Amino acid sequence: MLHLKSESGQLWLDQVEKQTDLILIDHAHCEKKAAGTALNLMFAYIEDEELCREMTEIVNEELEHFQMVRQLLKRRGIKFCRLKPGNYGSQLHALIRSQEPQRAVDRLLIAGLIEARSCERFDQLRKHLPDAELRDFYDSLFESEARHHAVYVRLAKHYAPDAEVMSRLDELATAEAAIIAAGDENARMHS
Repeated sequence: MLHLKSESGQLWLDQVEKQTDLILIDHAHCEKKAAGTALNLMFAYIEDEELCREMTEIVNEELEHFQMVRQLLKRRGIKFCRLKPGNYGSQLHALIRSQEPQRAVDRLLIAGLIEARSCERFDQLRKHLPDAELRDFYDSLFESEARHHAVYVRLAKHYAPDAEVMSRLDELATAEAAIIAAGDENARMHS
């Protein structure tokens, strides 16, 4: 289960249809940021052996996905470039509590929610894009995003009891749904 409180609407799919190239460029940036998040978590919680092992796997997988998206862009003649990020990530990260171990719980759960939203969006893309190559591409990435979500939620339970983690996940998922509902003027993977 992805623990999301909402599904992507037609507005986002319309953005994708009109600005597919930008969504693909942003997707590459998202994979790079996901690798950075996992690496930062490993550095922050180096004493947690399981977390370090899982983050190593996620870093490697996210960087592999980054290269896959870059190759897709190259095949399509789309130049990879910097993009102004959307507000989604910064709004979610603003919810992170400052004291440990609550900070660890929030960092892991927010990383998990971002993976869950990516998974949900990949599902939308594999079902609705008219382009068969892109449908197949997003189908190939779908399961890893769901798995990453589950790993982050499981690891959050290293830092607080299950009931507390699940209650906080519910709170953060509600906030995440509100951020998604507000949308973003820029077409992004998480706009």
